[in-house]
Amino acid sequence: MRILVTNDDGINSVGLHRLAQAMRPHGEVVVVAPDREFSGASSAIGAIWDFEPHITRATIEGIDEVWTVNGPPALCVLYASLGLFDEPFDLVVSGINPGANVGRSVYYSGTVGACLAARNAGWSGVAVSQATDGWAGIDGQVWSDVLRNQRWDAAVVAADAFVGALVKEMPTDPVVVNLNVPNLDPEEIVGWRRTEVGDLPPWALTKAHLVDKADHEGCYGVQIDWGEKLPLPPDTDGGTVNEGCVSVTYLSRLDADHRTDLAAPEQALSNRFGL
Repeated sequence: MRILVTNDDGINSVGLHRLAQAMRPHGEVVVVAPDREFSGASSAIGAIWDFEPHITRATIEGIDEVWTVNGPPALCVLYASLGLFDEPFDLVVSGINPGANVGRSVYYSGTVGACLAARNAGWSGVAVSQATDGWAGIDGQVWSDVLRNQRWDAAVVAADAFVGALVKEMPTDPVVVNLNVPNLDPEEIVGWRRTEVGDLPPWALTKAHLVDKADHEGCYGVQIDWGEKLPLPPDTDGGTVNEGCVSVTYLSRLDADHRTDLAAPEQALSNRFGL
């Protein structure tokens, strides 16, 4: 069993190191991670025709093979699928992301995006994220304050349990699993639920403003106003995490939506092309 471990926070992330070490009992672990922060990259691979890709050896305690890539996590997976790191992989495990990837965040998450890229390669993927106590930019917190309060053990235990069982009976059709864990000690977690992807973010973004930049005429910064923490339905991924449970969401493929209310634009195409 070959397991590719990646993330979107970069090679120096504590969550990546903890996850890679937790995967060692379950197979041959190879870490291929971005060389810097790529949060919000979704499943992008970047304009690889417009920059010079490079791969660099790195080190993580207890892991024999570690690489960095100067691109997002989906690019790490793409390179792996093309044989850059020798034999094919059986599973991609991505994380541990500090910050739950729930609701709308699922669309933008590089942690999840790596697992979507894994399915394109014919491999299953497990994205592991953990809620945070607060968020940078809210209530005066900075990111280092948020990370200082992270209780990684719970996410490690959840990932170890789920992946340990998964590798013993891998599905024939690749699966993408979005695993979200509360920021609690393991013994404080009150259970788990299979959930739906919510349609709300954990925190509301209310408005974006242009902010003048001194001595840079015509150039502006962007200030985003945060609203209140939103109440999330308990059957959704975010609501489940808020209630102290582990959320397990199986993400579907992008598929066609069979609409019946778009006859006019369809007729316009028929009129234009004679079909």
